[in-house]
Amino acid sequence: MITLPLSALEVAMVQTGTRAVDTLGQTTEFARRLDALGYRRLWYAEHHHSPAIGAFPPVVLTAHAAASTSSIRLGSGGVMAPNHAPIMLAEQFGTLAALHPDRIDLGLGRGPGTFDDSTARALRRGAGPTTDDEYRDDVASTLRYLVDEVALGPLPEPWLLSSSTAGAALAAELGLPIAFAHHIRPDNTLAAVDHYRAHFAPSPWCERPRVLLCVETVCAETQEEAARLAGPMDVVKAGLLNGRSDVPFPTPAEAAVHPFTEGERRALASFRAYQAHGTPEAAVRRLTELAAATDADELMLVTPVYALADRLRSYELVKQHAALTEAGTG
Repeated sequence: MITLPLSALEVAMVQTGTRAVDTLGQTTEFARRLDALGYRRLWYAEHHHSPAIGAFPPVVLTAHAAASTSSIRLGSGGVMAPNHAPIMLAEQFGTLAALHPDRIDLGLGRGPGTFDDSTARALRRGAGPTTDDEYRDDVASTLRYLVDEVALGPLPEPWLLSSSTAGAALAAELGLPIAFAHHIRPDNTLAAVDHYRAHFAPSPWCERPRVLLCVETVCAETQEEAARLAGPMDVVKAGLLNGRSDVPFPTPAEAAVHPFTEGERRALASFRAYQAHGTPEAAVRRLTELAAATDADELMLVTPVYALADRLRSYELVKQHAALTEAGTG
């Protein structure tokens, strides 16, 4: 039974046969529908130079969605701190928080947001990968600028994104709530969350450890339909397993005939076992298990399926079945 708040991560997949502008146009409908369904928050991820994911700045999508919705919290999940000047992040999200009080989140992450080295260097004006110390300074500086330079009124709620124990350690040190990318590195989840709780130091931002767990969730009326909807992202993942980040996001029909190798099938099945795929009963049961195993405070669902209608239906089914189980009727 899920009694935790449910949230969503938008990765803005660009469907084969469409343009990025078409994906961008769908983000408004998606945000409005999640708002109506009662999801707690909707975050936007920073990505660059990918045929499968739109390069839409999280701050811009956050601003647009905040003006198009009424109650759902909005923000970044995340902006990649090394790609941006800390004072600019503070000013941008501080301004949004002043315009939309108590509705803006600032999720900070470390990665480049791209698998392309030349793009990563361009984002950092020729600099190489950030060091641990540089990343810590970026996050700490952003927090300091929020208070010292931006304080226009209500501030955004800061979160630290993590997919490793190192990220969890920084969140604990700085006293920030943590959003753990279980949908990326499920093998790291339990160790990272345990480390975070064991070493957490309260701060003005967060008095106690708070854990948001992001889980890949693909839900449909039948197991077979959920598997069909998950097929396009399986093709993209198989490309990444082979060092290819240039694989487009195919249609379900194209994915159904994709020639996966046996090794790819095993790897994809292993990953899927850690996530929440299937019927509403199966998906909610798996989310409940993950919440219990991690003692999470909140679950964030990421649903990379091809069509907007199918994606919205997945979120609707999970929300409906979670409500039924909470009421003791499901």
